[in-house]
Amino acid sequence: MTKVALVDDHQLFRKSLSLLLDSFEGVSVEYDTHNGLAFLKYLMEYDIDVLLLDLEMPIVHGFDVCKQAKLIDPSLKIIILSQLTSKEAVHQVMEMGANGYFTKNTSPEMLENAIQNVMDKDYCFDMALSSVIREALLWNKKRHVFSDSPSVHLTPKEIEIIKLATLEKCSKEIADVLNISNRTVEKHRNHIMEKTQSKNFIGVVLYALKNKIIELEQI
Repeated sequence: MTKVALVDDHQLFRKSLSLLLDSFEGVSVEYDTHNGLAFLKYLMEYDIDVLLLDLEMPIVHGFDVCKQAKLIDPSLKIIILSQLTSKEAVHQVMEMGANGYFTKNTSPEMLENAIQNVMDKDYCFDMALSSVIREALLWNKKRHVFSDSPSVHLTPKEIEIIKLATLEKCSKEIADVLNISNRTVEKHRNHIMEKTQSKNFIGVVLYALKNKIIELEQI
């Protein structure tokens, strides 16, 4: 069972979404609140698998909730649900370790798929935002906002795993392509994140772009 929390300051939207999420197979809404600070306190005591988070909120802004939540629990998967669709907003939450970004116009089917994908693949983004995400990545490169950490050596197999991950293949699918076990793929993914000092596989993709391991056209 995937344990989900929901943080959004619009009560009607939040309560309606909570009922929808509870109808998804294998999903349980454990906590919902309008207050990002309250959620952070909850996270210190209880385990949550996926957080659905709005950005524009009073008390604590969604950007800060995202950043602090990842510090409390680095394994937490965070999906942003927001009407903010600028490349600056997308880039900022990617840098903070968000695993997905969707608008509030997203269909129930797409949201259910997103929750499963962030658990299986570590990241999932709204295809309607694909041009914005590409802009954010390109804007990132042009502004040289990547850290100046030295390049690390990635093996050919690790590079192949990164390329396959950008094609939205889950660990099992990557394992089938490379003829290795699912557990081996997970070990490689964790090792790649450690090598590149990335919070999640989005960070790995940003690192790979910076160091020209993959090209933007492959995203």
